Order: sequence, then structure tokens, then C-alpha cells
Amino acid sequence: MATPEHLIAPHEPAAMDLPIKLGLARLAHGVSPSSVAQAFSDWLTHLAVSPSKQAELASSALEKALMWQDFAARVWQGDCEPCVEPVPEDKRFSRPEWQAPAFGVMAQAFLLQQQWWREAAIGVRGVSRHHEEVVDFTLRQWLDTWSPSNFVATNPQVMKETLHTGGLNLATGFANWSRDALAVLSDGRPRGVEDFMPGRAVAVTPGKVVFRNHLIELIQYEPATAKVDAEPLLIVPSWIMKYYILDLTPEDSLVRFLVGQGHTVFMVSWRNPGSKDRGLGMDDYLDLGVLAALKEVKARSGGAGIHAMGYCLGGTLLSIAAAVLAGKADNPLKTVSLLAAETDFHDPGELGLFIDESQIAFLEDLMAEHGYLDGRQMAGAFQLINSKDLVWSKLVHEYLMGAHTPMTALRAWNADATRLPARMHSQYLRRLYLHNDLAEGRYPVHGHLISLHDIEVPMFIVATERDHVSPWKTVYKACRLVHAPVTFLLTSGGHNVGIVNPPSGAAAHPQASYRVASHAPGKAPADPRAWQETSPSSPGSWWPTWQQWLRRHSSGKVKARPVVGLVQAGTPVLAPGTYVHQR
Repeated sequence: MATPEHLIAPHEPAAMDLPIKLGLARLAHGVSPSSVAQAFSDWLTHLAVSPSKQAELASSALEKALMWQDFAARVWQGDCEPCVEPVPEDKRFSRPEWQAPAFGVMAQAFLLQQQWWREAAIGVRGVSRHHEEVVDFTLRQWLDTWSPSNFVATNPQVMKETLHTGGLNLATGFANWSRDALAVLSDGRPRGVEDFMPGRAVAVTPGKVVFRNHLIELIQYEPATAKVDAEPLLIVPSWIMKYYILDLTPEDSLVRFLVGQGHTVFMVSWRNPGSKDRGLGMDDYLDLGVLAALKEVKARSGGAGIHAMGYCLGGTLLSIAAAVLAGKADNPLKTVSLLAAETDFHDPGELGLFIDESQIAFLEDLMAEHGYLDGRQMAGAFQLINSKDLVWSKLVHEYLMGAHTPMTALRAWNADATRLPARMHSQYLRRLYLHNDLAEGRYPVHGHLISLHDIEVPMFIVATERDHVSPWKTVYKACRLVHAPVTFLLTSGGHNVGIVNPPSGAAAHPQASYRVASHAPGKAPADPRAWQETSPSSPGSWWPTWQQWLRRHSSGKVKARPVVGLVQAGTPVLAPGTYVHQR
């Protein structure tokens, strides 16, 4: 049974409510105070009636205090093991300067506090899992704010640099902060992004726009070989960001790599919606996006089957399209590849902390003013999830040390966010994240339920080990949701760096590795950890492995033909097109 429409349709707040709700939304940066308050209320009320947990925490606090006291007394002798080690990904206290007794004592005190609050947040009987995760996450963010690494007087690296430069690092850091603050207040862009404009330094693979509607431009890239595979490849990127993460610089462009291997590549470039597009929904993104692109690609390839690949949200939408087309006599799909794309949202990782009824209603109130959610607000949620690397390390490096982090193509792309129509975003959050309709067979397309189990075309699914947006164990669930032969590949890196992983050249990652295994329909191990244990690791980029898989599922070679694109004012519309420049 489908989720009732009144639970998924976006709600327009009453005019009387709008001023206070909008003001609160801006003040809270899009995070629902009510959602956080409910989580802490659940946690505190259950903790208050759990004397055994209180006694356990009191005992732990005393034990940690004695451990720290003993460490503080012995560390001056130069022969003392730390009380607690930070988690492997926490590099804040890894530099030699932190081994000095005074700073080592502060670091150990902070890590012990962090450990204690973690013990306090989890394991309280009666607290819902979601509320427990919100409390743990919020406490961790609050503690990270007060880390000794964030302050001049308690960070030995900063103090050393300050003495060495006579305070010039702090003056430079203040200038860096002022520029960034002015850019935020003036709705400007980070410094340095002007060096990575699409069509100049990035998104430069030759091609033409061959189709355009209200929601997409379809780019076809010029062939780089005399012969190409008979089956073309359609790429569906996420619509939260611009498409060119898959066509960055020539050294790390997946598109250029594929064209060079003899593939005919098409790319969807999403429109950046405005207030007039507030009524666009998921069905519109399906019809005007994936299905319209497939129809055009099929017409331009003489009816040959199509290899379709979707990245992140684009992969989720592609899986919906594949389910819609499954079993149809005119199904154009030859294979489907999903890159870091979720189809089961039961356990979406820390991004799920921002998804509950209170939070979605709060976002709907925020979107009511303009009819869309600014992509920078979504990017802010991603930064919170990985705040040690994306927030606090920047504070230390640029504002305290006075250093300048050079702009890169990937960082410039990351700053090029797009807007999300209110109706689409509300439906996406409610149907997928909140109710998990797609995985559970309740997802409606134009009123008719679809099932991922109907997908039978071969699939190639890629996940990344350190993905904070689409956790790999969640991505893996697609192997069991479809009735198709599946090849699953787990690569090193995160959501973006793991995907942008060229096999050679200056942009190649020397430590890159991957695991891959193929399975008959329904035969992939149910437990992703079991899959990982039985799949050996191989060094290098995953791109060649996927490309070879595409070739094995192709029917042969045909003569390459030049691209005939749209003509505007008597001139062909060249890649990267016009939609990519919309702000």
C-alpha cells in the first residue's frame, strides 16, 4: 500500500505562521530546534529514571578522572602511555608538538571527556534509536567546538607559528576569515573558484548539447576513436550539484576516460530551478529527466540498447526509471550502473539524523518563502557530518595558522551548489528517507506502485569505503533488492574522491584500491561484511574494471559519427551548455 498523499505532499504554512517560522529557520541554519529538543528530552527523561546507568556513568567518570590524574603526574617523566587513543580518522593531536607534557595533558582530558559523553549518550534504555543518534551527534559537535586544537593558547602548533612569525599568522588568518565572512554575507563565492569555471578549466571534454527541455540539457561528447561501442552510455548525475564532477579537469575526467576508450557518452545537465519551479515533483524529474534523456539517446543511437549510469541521487532516480521500464518490450536499458547511490534508506548513515517529521516540516517552512531549498544549506548538512575535516581543520589551518588552502577543481565544484524545488525535495525526503517506500515496494510513479525487484538487466554497483553521504553497507542493499545479475565494487575513498579516481596521471590516487565480485540474481551475501571478507582487494582505480564490464555487455563496434547538436542563433550549443552556468 502506498504512503498516503497527505503524508508526502509539501505543506504550505499559514501566512500567520510564516514570519516566525522563517526567522527561526534562518537562526537555526535549517536545523529544527524542536527535533533536537525532542531527542534530548527523550534521552534526559529516560536517563533520569535509570539509576543503574547513572551509577555506571559516575563510576566511569571517577575512573577516567583517576586515569587522567595518574597520566598528568607521570607524563613529565617521559614514560607514560596515553589514557585513550583518538579514533583513526581524528588527526587533531597527531603532530609531535602535542606530545609535550602540558599539551598532552589537555588532549587526553578532552579525549576522555569525549569518550565519557559518548558513553552517556548511548545505551540509555527506552530512548529511540533516532533520538539516541541525534543526541550523540549533537554532543559530539558541541564538544568538537571546545577542542583545545581550536584555540591559540591551547594549540602548540599555533603557538609555535605565532612566535615564529611574530603574530603574522593571526593577522593573515583574520584577513582570511574576513574575506570568507564577507563572501557569505554578500552571497558571494569562495575565493579562487573563478579559476575553475565550466568550459574553461573544468568540463572541457568536447561535445554539444543535443537536446533541451525545461529541466535538462543533454550533452553528447565527440568521439575520440574511429570506432565506438554500438551501445551508448547515458550518465545521470545528482541534481543537488552540477554535473561536471564527472568531467573535471582533463586529468581526472571520467567522461574523457570513457570517450578515450571508445564509448559514446551522453550526460544529463540539470537546470538550476527557481521560485517558479516550486511545483516540480519527483515524477517531473523522472519524466523530464531520465526518461526524456533515454528517449533522445535511443533515437540518436539507431535503437541500440543503452548503458545507463547514475551517480548519487541520479542513481536513485535511475533505479526508479529502471523499475518503471522493467518488463516493457521497448525497454531501452542494456545495463544499469549505480555509483554511490542509495535505494534502501532504512539506515542512511548520519545524514538520516536530519530526517524526521519535525525536521522535514521545518525545511518545508523554510522552502515556502522562495519555493526551493538553497543547495548551500544542503551542503552545510554535509559539512556537519564531516565537521572535523570540513569545518574545524579549516579553522585551524586558515584562521589560526594563517595558511591559504589552494582552490582545487573538486573544491570549486563543491561550492557550485544548485537549488531544490520545494515539492520535489519534500517528496524525496518523505517517500525515500522517512518512509523508505522505494525499498519496501510502496513507491508510486504517476499513481502506480513500482518494485525494484522487477529490474532484471545486468547491474554494476559502486560504493566507497568512507562515504558519509551514502554509506557503503547501505548502497550494498541494492544487490538484494533487484532480481538481476549484480557486480558490486567497493573502492577506497569517500563519496566524491572515491568516484573521481583516475587510473593514471597526476590526479591518480597512489593508495587507491577496490574489491569486486559478481553474483547471480539474489545470490549476493545478505551481510555486506561477509561480502567484504570474501572479496580480495586489488590496487588501483576502479574505472578500468567498470569500463571492461561495460564492454563485455556490448555487442561490438560501429563507425563513430560526429555529433549533431542544437543550434542557437546560428551557432551550435557546445558543451558544457547553458544550464551549468545558472546560479
